Amino acid sequence: MTIAAAKEVLLIEEQGLAAVRQRIGNEFVEAVDAILASPGRLVITGIGKSGIVGQKISATLNSTGTPSFFLHPVEAMHGDLGMVMAGDVILAISYSGETAELNSLLVSLKKRGNTVIAMTGGKTSSLATASDIVLDIEIPKEACPLGLAPTASTTATLAMGDALSVVLLNRKKFQAEDFRQNHPGGSLGQRLKVSVTEVMFTGVDIPMVQADSNATATVRALNEKNKGVVLVLSEEQTVLGIVTDGDIRRAFVGENQMQELTAAQLMTENPICINSDHLAADALSIMQKHEITALPVVDGQNQLQGLLHLHNLLGKGEFRFLV
Repeated sequence: MTIAAAKEVLLIEEQGLAAVRQRIGNEFVEAVDAILASPGRLVITGIGKSGIVGQKISATLNSTGTPSFFLHPVEAMHGDLGMVMAGDVILAISYSGETAELNSLLVSLKKRGNTVIAMTGGKTSSLATASDIVLDIEIPKEACPLGLAPTASTTATLAMGDALSVVLLNRKKFQAEDFRQNHPGGSLGQRLKVSVTEVMFTGVDIPMVQADSNATATVRALNEKNKGVVLVLSEEQTVLGIVTDGDIRRAFVGENQMQELTAAQLMTENPICINSDHLAADALSIMQKHEITALPVVDGQNQLQGLLHLHNLLGKGEFRFLV
């Protein structure tokens, strides 16, 4: 019963995110454009659970290149409103859109001429009506069986904040080096400072085959090492190519009999590599630019030294934001 109930909660939250994802439209583009055009900062405001989520969104924005701060609506009405400048954009969060303290604050902000972006599930609410742009985070239902505790709605709010942060990051061409500068004390910041040789896979942990290896041997190496790629090497241990999961899938549905193919026929020739004297930050930047998750590490003669996977850099999810 306990496990089934937990799975039901996660299912409801997944369904909420799916509903929000399907409705994202031009208003999201307008919000991003407004933030990018602003000469000031993005001010996040909300109260209660929305305020707590807003603080996390602000932290993510700051660490990914969008200056932001959280403003408590009540404190704002008692002096902290002086923190807001004329060019700042406001992101106001309230799932119902009828939070009295927040809507009172918006009256003052609108008089100042600040652009207001609402993040709300109430498309016809007072908040939505008073805002310039509305990001719709309405979900079918809360995971709380009483329908009282914000659950799926706060998840949707957090996810929409992440979507804003990541899209802004991409539009600003924010790079790994920028991220590292914003995280000098964080575990990720420390990891990106080291040489690629300190975090790469080596020896038997690298999935690799010779150019004349058959498809069966190539797929076996792919499965056994579980790195998502297989490196194709020459007899001199230079990197000739790389075979990915996608290459295998495409070969499987192609006109050729897959069993008759060799690794050389399956591979992508001259894959992107990184020299062994580079930093992990450089590797992450290359992966981001080329949208890849694995990177062979070679020496000056293109001989294989190791294999770097995105998990090596990110610590398999061990992000600890210390901002």
